[in-house]
Amino acid sequence: MQGSSPIDPSSCCQSCGACCGYSANWPRFSIESDEELAAIPQALVNERQSGMRCEGDRCSALQGDIGKATACGIYAMRPEVCRTCMPGDAECAMARRKFRLPMIAIA
Repeated sequence: MQGSSPIDPSSCCQSCGACCGYSANWPRFSIESDEELAAIPQALVNERQSGMRCEGDRCSALQGDIGKATACGIYAMRPEVCRTCMPGDAECAMARRKFRLPMIAIA
């Protein structure tokens, strides 16, 4: 496991992506409106229509390599659970531990 030295949270999400590969149960739908859900490409929605389709634990909308360089293919229309995960919060820390990425120090 890498050290726990603090890193700059302002750029960590695009070099991380851990939350998008943590669990197939993570990218779920919760409070999205019908219009917001309709904007997500159907090919990226799971069979139960309850969240994003995943390949293993990885969200199908995630592009790039976790821990190196990533981007969300539907960033503007991503689910609320994705919008609320913040660099350094408990969910972020849990996902980063899975991939043995350094923790993000929050002020």
